[in-house]
Amino acid sequence: MSNLCRGAAVCFLLLPVVLFQACTTTEKPEPDRPRLTRNVVLKDVTFRSASLGRDMPYLLHGGGGGYRDWTNYSDVARYAESGFLLVMPEGGSSYYTNAVDPPSDRYEDYIVHDLIADVESRFPVASGRANRAIVGMSMGGFGAVTLGLRHPDLFTFVGGLSSALDVPRRAFVFKRFHQSRHFAAIFGPAGSSTRRASDPFVLIRAADPERAPYFFLTCGEQEGLLPANREFAALLSQRHFRYEFHTLAGSHDWNQWDTWIPALFRSISEHMPPAAIR
Repeated sequence: MSNLCRGAAVCFLLLPVVLFQACTTTEKPEPDRPRLTRNVVLKDVTFRSASLGRDMPYLLHGGGGGYRDWTNYSDVARYAESGFLLVMPEGGSSYYTNAVDPPSDRYEDYIVHDLIADVESRFPVASGRANRAIVGMSMGGFGAVTLGLRHPDLFTFVGGLSSALDVPRRAFVFKRFHQSRHFAAIFGPAGSSTRRASDPFVLIRAADPERAPYFFLTCGEQEGLLPANREFAALLSQRHFRYEFHTLAGSHDWNQWDTWIPALFRSISEHMPPAAIR
């Protein structure tokens, strides 16, 4: 990988929410058209995740459907030229959480144990918290925030674009029966200890601002997720966490998310130690 130097910082990019369809489809997936620059190389990797008990793919510097969405729908790849190794792991519709049902879906363990270890053993990157950022949008934003709060020893920076922070607080709604049942399978029933353990609004109240990562949060002004993101940012302010929160006219889509990527990587560069970024 010609643009990857030893000691590169690692940015883990988590995926947006996966939508469920009501019926089976035979349509072929969209073709992979990654937006790469001439100095950036992409590499698909599959490794054995002990936490999930199966092979899992991830992508570096490039992409296509599912875990490839970042590079198909945004210009994030060019930031690999700045000394970052960009890692896009497959997360399905897991919310990057160890599920209640089935208990074998240990997606949190897969990220924080298996994925980080595989990346650091396979590529010439700098290890340690100071050299890692975790970023996501929608479901991935939820994952980035919760993993950053639950594992402050692993990440120095958290980015959440249109983060679905309120998911563990959502009540069972028959109008959205399949979605509600899916949330119950992942987080457990409403009011349960397992729901609270994955609720960013609970986690932030127990977190130590001195040990927590820096938070970069955004949300579109036309999004239903805006009130939850504003509430979370207010808690960060009240408890004196290091953070920034931005809003901009926009909906829950890649047009808005791609707009934030330059500011996101500017903030990563400002809040990671200079030695971590080469």
